[in-house]
This record gives sequence, structure tokens and C-alpha cells, in this order.
Amino acid sequence: MKTQDIFLEKLLKTIEEKDRRIAELEKQLECLISQIRLAKHKQYGASSEQTPPNQISIFDETETAAELNQPEPEITKVKAHYRKRTRLTTDKLPEDLPVEVIEHELPEEDKNCPECGSELHTMGKEVREEIKVIPAKAVIVRHVRHIYACRNCETTSDHVPIVKADMPESVIKGSFASPEAIAYIAVQKFMMASPLYRQEQEWKQQGILLSRQTMTNWLVKSSNDWLEPLYEKMKQKLLEHEVLHADETTVQVIKEPGKAAQSKSYMWLYRTSGEAKKQIVIYDYQPDRRHTRPKEFLEGFSGYLHADGYEGYHKLPENIIIVGCLAHLRRKFFDGLKILPEEKKKDSLLLKGVEYCDRLFRYEKEFALLEPDERLERRQRISKPLFEEFYSWIEGLNVLPGSTLGKAVHYARVQRKYIERYLTDGRLEISNNRAERSIKPFVIGRKNWLFSNTPAGARASAIYYSLIETAKENGLNPYEYLKWVLTQMPNLGKPGYASSVEELLPCSDVLPKEVYAPFSKTKKDPERYAWEEEE
Repeated sequence: MKTQDIFLEKLLKTIEEKDRRIAELEKQLECLISQIRLAKHKQYGASSEQTPPNQISIFDETETAAELNQPEPEITKVKAHYRKRTRLTTDKLPEDLPVEVIEHELPEEDKNCPECGSELHTMGKEVREEIKVIPAKAVIVRHVRHIYACRNCETTSDHVPIVKADMPESVIKGSFASPEAIAYIAVQKFMMASPLYRQEQEWKQQGILLSRQTMTNWLVKSSNDWLEPLYEKMKQKLLEHEVLHADETTVQVIKEPGKAAQSKSYMWLYRTSGEAKKQIVIYDYQPDRRHTRPKEFLEGFSGYLHADGYEGYHKLPENIIIVGCLAHLRRKFFDGLKILPEEKKKDSLLLKGVEYCDRLFRYEKEFALLEPDERLERRQRISKPLFEEFYSWIEGLNVLPGSTLGKAVHYARVQRKYIERYLTDGRLEISNNRAERSIKPFVIGRKNWLFSNTPAGARASAIYYSLIETAKENGLNPYEYLKWVLTQMPNLGKPGYASSVEELLPCSDVLPKEVYAPFSKTKKDPERYAWEEEE
């Protein structure tokens, strides 16, 4: 009997151990399945981060009550103004667009009354307007410089003075390249994401054989000769600000010394905050993602730097204070929510995390047009209690580390001291969305042209993206701006041209009217977050 008891006890322990092991394996299996679902969703699913409109909000009832019990007249006004602007979809043509008038009149023989035969007169006009598109057209501009001599001196003197008429310097000596052509090629590639092989085909349709190699040479040489000084001056001015944003993304450079063609290089991005009077966006090509890269670029900078959770940013000098990104935390919760079955989403802790983040973002929308001091006061009074409630909930969670929820919770705990810094200064932002939005044009372009051939080409790309995106941020027409710059730089300091590089910056206060876009923004708009972007 004693032997039987011992055997049964051992059997029960074995069963308990197997049950424990099975439960552990089931959790691991669930974790792996969720990772597979997320990977499939990222590859094949919709990229939108919007919460489904029919999704039941955990906070609907309490938030409604809070809004009713705490009226904020100023906030209501700002919020209404924002919604009016962002929903504006009316088509509009610029007032100064050239107008071509076509008069439709009766032939002289038909200007008689069909009833009595008397002469008809114009009693009114019916007007219809259309927009006419004229495709890009290439023309040859032939510069003919007149050279003058004195006939009297030719016959009476041994010295005959020769006087030449003024003629602007060419953008590339010995080439038929023009500022207009280079600006057009640059905007097509770096703004419209049209690779050079496509542009080669477009030129061919006009009967012009212009190779990709020639276009590449034009872009790189113009960048080296004329745009590099503007880029360096922009960088200098960028580092004078006290609040910046940073982000980075991969780029493949085929002929990178010491690296395989398939290896990753990086395009780093640095830009000003929304509070800056003039916006500056700088791209910086580097062969790797080492933390020394932002350290080298930001030498001389002291202040706040908005960034994501990449550890390299946290190794920067102490005079650079890292501000975390709540949008990245929201994305951690949302990624897990996307792969859940619909019936489980309503009561999911992942949804609750998303809802907490969304409430904090909604407050930021309401504070967007306030001055920094007033925004800080509202954050301390309204946002901070909610933020602390959010983290009190996070700290109380007991989750499986490898699960999507576990990863979100871990990220939240590690990044708290960086994320909550936005509550300490009204100039700071709740997310790094501003940098993500600025790096997006490069990411879109990369999908089309795939790679850079050489580090010199990648460097030139960084310069063009910097000038174009900065031009856009300051309400300029990138084509008109680049054309003007490439005309001015070879003739810098001459009568009738700019006297210094600083006058030519896309953030300059003395730019000519013709480089501005017709509908450039004059007021700051509340930030649009990734999940609010229209697909």
C-alpha cells in the first residue's frame, strides 16, 4: 500500500509537471502565432493605423462626461477651426493663372434675325471655364554674346579695346544643361519619385536622347558645385535651434567601399520643431547606424531632440535631452490589436492601451494653436493626470513577455522617462510624427529608384531632398526655387544677382515672389498623425 501511494504521488507530480509544461508551450505557441499573424498583416494587410470607426471605445462614457463637466471655450474654438481646415476639399485654381480667351461668334452671314432679317446685336455672353494642361516642352536657348570693337581705334591705334556684353555663367561649363532642366529632373526624381530610367523615356518621347548617366552627372555636379554650400548653411542654422526631431531609414548603396552591395546604409533626418518660425529639414547620408553618426552631426547642438526608441539616441551627450514618442507606443498596442479576432477586440487590453494614447493625442489637438506657455499649463492640468493614470494601469499589468501586449508594456515601461518629457515644456511635441512625415518622401522615392549607385550619389540625394523638403515646408514651389538657385549660384555677387548664400536658403526672408507656391500655408496647422493620414 505504501508503495502504491508513493507511485501515485510520483504519477501526480509527473502529470502536474506535464500540465505546467503544456500550459507554457501553449503560451509560447500563442505568442508565435501572434507574431506570424502580425508579420503577415504587415506584409499583406492595410497599413492604416486608424482605429475602426465602429470599434467600441472603452472610454466613451467617461470621456463624454468629462467634456460636459469641464468646459473649455478656448479649446472648443481651436478644435472647430482645425476640423474646418482639414476637411476642406474644394478644388481651387490660382487667381494669377494665365487666361486664354476664345470668343465664339456667329459668322457675319448668320448675324441676321431668323424672323425679320434685321441685324443681330450681342445681348449677353455665356462663359465656360476649363483648365488646359500644356505638357512639358523642351526648347533650345541659344546665348549669343556680342563682342564690340572701336573702328576708329582699328585704323588709328595699335591698341583696339574689345568690349563684351554681359552673359550669365552656365550652371555646368561645356554642357547643354540649364537650371530649368536640372531643376526639372531633380523635382521629378526627388519629389515626384520618378526614377531616371522613366525620365529617360519621357525625354525620348520629345525626340531628345538624354541618358540616365548624363542626368546623374548633371545632378551630382550641380550638387557638388552649387548646392553643397546651401546645405551646409542650412545645417548650421538648424543646429542653432533648441528643439529638433530626428529619424533614420535604410538605403542601399551598391558601390559602398568595404561593404557588400546588399548591405544596408542609412539616411538620417533632422528637422526643426513646429514652433520654429522657419522650417529646416536636413537629410544626412551615412554608411551605418552607429550612435556616433547623430553625435557627429549634432556637434554644437544643445537642447531637446525628439526621437524614437532607438538606443543610439540615448548615448548622445548629456546636453542633448531625448524626448520620446507616444505614437511609437500606440503603434505597439495597435499592432497587437490588428491581429486579434474581431470578437476579442472589444475587451482587449491592447484596445485599452490604444484608447489611452488616443485620449492624450486628442488633448494635443485641442492645444495645438496655443502659445507654448499656455499649452504647458493645459498639459500639466489636463494631460498629466491622464498620463499618470495610463502608466499606473501599465505598471499593474502582468503579461507574457513575448506576446504583443508584453512587448507594448515593456516598451512603455522602458520609454516612460523619455515620453513624459513632453509634459515639461510647451515647445515639445507628444510624438516624433513630424520627423516621420518628413522622411516619408524619401521612403516613397526609394520604392521606385530602389538604390543609390555610389556614396557620392547618395550624398547628392540627401542634399536635393533637404532643399526640396525645406522648400515645401516654407511654402515654396520646389521647381521654381531650384531653378532660381541654380541661376543665382554661378553668378553670385554679380550685379542683379544675390550677394550671399544666406539669401538663397529656402528658409530665407528675402526670397523673390516667383518661387512661392500659389497656395502656401501662412498659419500653423495642428499636426496630423500617422493614423489620420488618408489612404
